[in-house]
Amino acid sequence: MPFDLNQPLFGVYLHWPYCTRICPYCDFNVYAAKNRDPEPLIKAFLRDITHQAQQFGEKRLTSVYFGGGTPSLIPPDKIGTIRSHIFANWENAGSIEVTLEANPEDVTLDALTAWRDAGVNRISLGIQSLNDKDLQFLGRQHSATEAKKAAELALSVFDNVSLDLIYARPGQSIAQWLNELSETLALGAPHLSLYELTIKEKTAFEKQVERAVFTPLDEDAQADLYLETLKVTAAAGLPAYEVSNHARSANYQSRHNLTYWLGGDWLGIGPGAAGRVTHKGKRWQTQGTDRPADYIMQSPREDRTRALVGEKLTSEEDADERLIMGLRSINGVDRAVIEALRGEPLNIAAINSFKDSGHLREADGRLCLTEEGWLLADFIVSQLSAPPPAFS
Repeated sequence: MPFDLNQPLFGVYLHWPYCTRICPYCDFNVYAAKNRDPEPLIKAFLRDITHQAQQFGEKRLTSVYFGGGTPSLIPPDKIGTIRSHIFANWENAGSIEVTLEANPEDVTLDALTAWRDAGVNRISLGIQSLNDKDLQFLGRQHSATEAKKAAELALSVFDNVSLDLIYARPGQSIAQWLNELSETLALGAPHLSLYELTIKEKTAFEKQVERAVFTPLDEDAQADLYLETLKVTAAAGLPAYEVSNHARSANYQSRHNLTYWLGGDWLGIGPGAAGRVTHKGKRWQTQGTDRPADYIMQSPREDRTRALVGEKLTSEEDADERLIMGLRSINGVDRAVIEALRGEPLNIAAINSFKDSGHLREADGRLCLTEEGWLLADFIVSQLSAPPPAFS
């Protein structure tokens, strides 16, 4: 049965910060693994879970997500230990989605079986490209052949598999990308996450662009690739349900990511992991200490509790986050909820203008971006939130 999106959504995100190699496009809170002993961090996870359950134990769990970093580096039995500890601390709301991000080079039949036995029921596989030259450019350690083999193996063990790819790479033509996308679709995964390459601050790619090592695709070329991607995936039976995410059916939409997009609650466990949780009528933001060593040292001891760690969001901040995240999804946002949190209407002139231009639609009280609107999502959000011009 499709997952009931009308129930309160509550997820737990665990951030494993270690990678065998830092990818040049990545701006996440990650660190080189360097044969680190995983045990201190895992123990800190368990303490943090216990502590946050003492604060928010009334929630009903709908998803767990092991992200990173490279969480497929966690020993499978420890994944099971962490999952069991989460399940022991929160009542579950029926079938719980448990996702593990994995790199192709970590995927073997034994590993997949061990992850399944540990309670994982969804794999998010970071294949990133099916072109060897571009995989090298992206700093990946696997080949295109290994990526395909990993996807095939994953689908032989798990029904729910997502494949992640990065496109709009330097010099990439529409024909080249559509050929690669067709190869990806042929693998048969029920979910795809397709991200345009963006140059993030403080990454190796930013430095390379500054030194003119390569030139990113211009915005018009990226827009053309994006619209073609939407057409091809929809025709293949995997329409977009969010700006960058495509699923065969509602059953395969990422419940955990829907928690973000639909304004649900989630806890962040691990170094740098962010959370948003409603508590005593207020929306709280939480954030783990970035450095793993600091996180391990500051994680609460098992024999004591701490006061709630985090900051209250103002109603306006809450409204802005819900608007930004919600408009990424085909579900859009409830206009009345956003305006109630803001304490004032959205910019009606902007709403009408974007409706007239075909970038925005409104039905049953919900504002939703069209496919063309997704291309301008950040700009549209800024205009909807802006006060109307003053007239003297």
